[in-house]
Amino acid sequence: MKIEEKIDRHADGFFRKLMRDLESPTKVRRFGSGWLSGFFALLLAVAGFGLVIALRFPDWFATPELEIVKEWGGFRVLLHGVLLASYALALLSLLLRPRKVLGMTALAIGLSAALLGGSSVQPEGGNSWGIFFGLDFFVVNLLATGFMFAPLERLAPHRREQRLFRQEWREDLFYFLVSTMFVQVLAFITLAPSEIINSSTSNWDAFRATVASLPWLVQFIIVLVVSDMAQYWYHRLFHQVPFLWGFHAIHHSAKSMDWLAGSRMHFVEVILLRTITSLPLFTLGFEASVMQAYIGFIYVWSSLLHANVGGDFNRLGHWIATPRFHHWHHGLEEEAFDVNFAIHFPWIDKLFGTFHLPEDRWPENYGIPEDVPRGYAGQFLYPWTRKGKVDAPPAE
Repeated sequence: MKIEEKIDRHADGFFRKLMRDLESPTKVRRFGSGWLSGFFALLLAVAGFGLVIALRFPDWFATPELEIVKEWGGFRVLLHGVLLASYALALLSLLLRPRKVLGMTALAIGLSAALLGGSSVQPEGGNSWGIFFGLDFFVVNLLATGFMFAPLERLAPHRREQRLFRQEWREDLFYFLVSTMFVQVLAFITLAPSEIINSSTSNWDAFRATVASLPWLVQFIIVLVVSDMAQYWYHRLFHQVPFLWGFHAIHHSAKSMDWLAGSRMHFVEVILLRTITSLPLFTLGFEASVMQAYIGFIYVWSSLLHANVGGDFNRLGHWIATPRFHHWHHGLEEEAFDVNFAIHFPWIDKLFGTFHLPEDRWPENYGIPEDVPRGYAGQFLYPWTRKGKVDAPPAE
């Protein structure tokens, strides 16, 4: 056997062992087993390694909007603490756990970050293309939303039996990675057309000035309402048109709901969604800070709606979107087809006859009645290869 084949086989075996350890049954992950220390060691090691890469190659992997964070005096001290914590937790896991794969992986990644320069790393010359991949944005977003919703799903779950590393979590994490790493591409697709429209519609300047003069909070509320109204019809269209449903079916193919499931969206649909909802707002005079706050809010709000979080909220759910309201949109039952298209305000569904929120009831199952392939590559091609598949039931 060739050396390359042996290396591939050992790497594949190591990866399988790592995945098995991460997906261990709950009873094996009890406190004192070394699993928790190994998991957090791996999480902190990956986060530290990603941030070190972004600091070393800023032109390739750093998001300009996060530069103010990295220039903060305590940032490198915090990064140093993250790496030290990953080492300590990895060693603790190696001492406590019979299976050493979690601790060894975390230790190897943490040491790799140290060899690249650790918290003292200095930037190297970058590319001249002007293209970057938001690795630091991925790390910050993953840590922020993960530490926000993963504990919430443990403390107040809708389905207590659902594990943190449930089925298909790897696919959804990869979708999360793609959507954040390509933040520049998504921003360009929205901003470039808006600049063209703004420069060719100078007769709108008075209207834009009026919008810009409104209080910040009023602008933010208007953005929420206008974007949700546009998103409602966009969303509903993707359920009614068979070809468009092929893209949206990827999002609905998730058989379990948690904070990470909301990131499962076909890249083409992400681009179209950003264009439809954000492009008009960038041309109507809203302050840049309002739009930035809205984009950050959407990341958090989408995670909340898909989260495995309990609470019936029978009254609130009629006016403000809650996890139960959006879970009915993902339900596999016939009564859940083509309902609850709004993202923020259920009264929009009431206005157009698509509201569905039976009191004190949740869907029994999630997903769609068609065979969507596993893996990012197969799902990316699915809209063009789904000939003969069952279409989504049309909305009435």
